Amino acid sequence: MEERHDSEGTDDVAPTEDRPDDRDEELPEPTVDAAERLTRLAREAVDAAEADAYREDRGDRLAEHDFTARVREEDDTLVLYPEEWIEDGTVRIDRIDDTGRAVEVPLSGPGDPDDWQAVEDHNTELVEAVAADYDDVHAANARAFADFMGNHYAKPMDAATADEVSEFLAEYFPRNAWPSEEQRDAVEASVRYVFEAADEPTPL
Repeated sequence: MEERHDSEGTDDVAPTEDRPDDRDEELPEPTVDAAERLTRLAREAVDAAEADAYREDRGDRLAEHDFTARVREEDDTLVLYPEEWIEDGTVRIDRIDDTGRAVEVPLSGPGDPDDWQAVEDHNTELVEAVAADYDDVHAANARAFADFMGNHYAKPMDAATADEVSEFLAEYFPRNAWPSEEQRDAVEASVRYVFEAADEPTPL
């Protein structure tokens, strides 16, 4: 189960709907994205040490900006907020000068269900195209790539960036796809076949 910060009281702290213009300087969007990604990876990890490593990485990245994280379990939301709000492991309400400084990231899904379904349908078509042209090994790898891109980024496979493909190959695939040796040997080719099926260049 995903850990929660020892602090309490953040349930009463909600960020303003419109983020202030200086938010990107205080907590850059790439850091927010990385915190979400590492939180999801920690949840999916099959090994406790691996999950702890993801959380530690998340903490280190946030600490560079003097932020920390907790998961608000009642609505399954990742909350990122300034470390200065904490004293002795507890959030001090009197230290919160601007609730808009906090960032909330829903974890229960990639976004609008209709959007997610459109992505899933598109990715399934690509998996089926790979399955039609190649063997079951490549089809299984393509399905794993579809799951990764859909669940982690809510994006079509053929829109994956080089960094996202590298993350899939190095982190998600070996730890979450339970690949056979044959699948491991073939996975880079499988990813290329996905992009070929979409008539898109492969970012490898």
